[in-house]
Amino acid sequence: MKVRVKFKKNGAVRYIGHLDFMRYFQKAMRRAQIPISFSGGYSPHMIMSFANPLGVGVTTDGDYFDIEIKHPISSEAAVSQLNQVMVEGVEVLSFLEIAESKKMAGMAIVAGADYLCTIKKGKLPEDWKYQLMPFFSQKEICIVKKTKRSEKEVDIRPMIYNISAEDDGIFMQLAAGSAANLKPGLVMEAFCEYLGVEKDTIAFHTHRLENYADMGENDTRNLVTLESLGTVITV
Repeated sequence: MKVRVKFKKNGAVRYIGHLDFMRYFQKAMRRAQIPISFSGGYSPHMIMSFANPLGVGVTTDGDYFDIEIKHPISSEAAVSQLNQVMVEGVEVLSFLEIAESKKMAGMAIVAGADYLCTIKKGKLPEDWKYQLMPFFSQKEICIVKKTKRSEKEVDIRPMIYNISAEDDGIFMQLAAGSAANLKPGLVMEAFCEYLGVEKDTIAFHTHRLENYADMGENDTRNLVTLESLGTVITV
């Protein structure tokens, strides 16, 4: 049986890198006595894959990983057992059965994510909220994207699905996944440039709110949460 686990991560644990955080959940699975399946071969490992790994320093209210289990365990029992062994700042929210098809794996279907960016250091112009929609309404938003080997100009506007000003920051819904992936930090850099603010004078905190799959057809986007594609396990 394939299972999707939804969790939230806040506080000091946000500074733990992805690989170490994955090892933490592997140990948690053992402590919580979740009947997780292992791969075959000479070096068996837990079958576990994260849908959209978090960067260091990013907190979340809606992230996911998929596992396989040897036999059913109720969703209620699994959530309770896992939360009994969680460290402060990590909470498991749901434990749901998902389709067996590899095409429905979280890593394969994730297509969008919601974020909230708040200012940690510095200050934007007083009228920044009024400038946000004109920024979003541009036909192109070009940035210079740097890699280890080169730099290239990229139009990120098609990857910004939605953006709005909130009382405590800027909400944005962005493309995520293997087909197209946009980091909120790049959007904030582009917005600072639009405002005429030196990006080095501003520091932001990024909080991920949710991850989505695109279930639309014929080039029509229909984002649904990864959690909504699962079903509660009753034993």
